Amino acid sequence: MAIIALILISVSLYAQDGNSGISAATSQVKSYFSTGTSLMYAIGAIVGLVGAIKVYKKWNDGDHDTGKVASSWFGSCIFLVVVSTVLKSFFGV
Repeated sequence: MAIIALILISVSLYAQDGNSGISAATSQVKSYFSTGTSLMYAIGAIVGLVGAIKVYKKWNDGDHDTGKVASSWFGSCIFLVVVSTVLKSFFGV
């Protein structure tokens, strides 16, 4: 019984304050945010290249919905860039 009590006491000694854990998590997320923003820009560039190739192929094939496809692909690229920029300014990072 005494061994179990000592184990429980030693486990409770390792517990941290909740506020310090939250502040540590916040600082880690802020340190990763610039990397995540750069990743979003890179994903936007790749999606833009793939979209440009698809639009070019549709344009050469003579499809009538080329404008719709172009606006959807490039709209998604603009959305990625705007979201990363807005999140960066919203969270003050």
